[in-house]
Amino acid sequence: MVLISAFFVITWLPNFLYYLVSGVTANQNLNVYYALVSISFLYICTNPFVYAVKFDPVKRQLLGLIPCKKVSVQPETVAAAVTGGFQNVRLGGRFVSTPEYIQQV
Repeated sequence: MVLISAFFVITWLPNFLYYLVSGVTANQNLNVYYALVSISFLYICTNPFVYAVKFDPVKRQLLGLIPCKKVSVQPETVAAAVTGGFQNVRLGGRFVSTPEYIQQV
């Protein structure tokens, strides 16, 4: 939160100081005004990205919205092999016969 607050002060303070000085004097430069407003808008545009990178609850929500993510738990592989007229099924790390496989599933 310190980063966000410091970024706010850095981007908006020049704009506030310009308003303070231009209120006291009648001399106003539009080029300076547009430059300061653009810097202030920079804060508004980058604020969502700062939250996405630095704020963990926002980061978790955004990562949850990504539809293509890796599956952390791989399903157990079942490979079947036909040998000698009956079917053996590989369950985990060992081969079992078909009736034994059906009972375990």
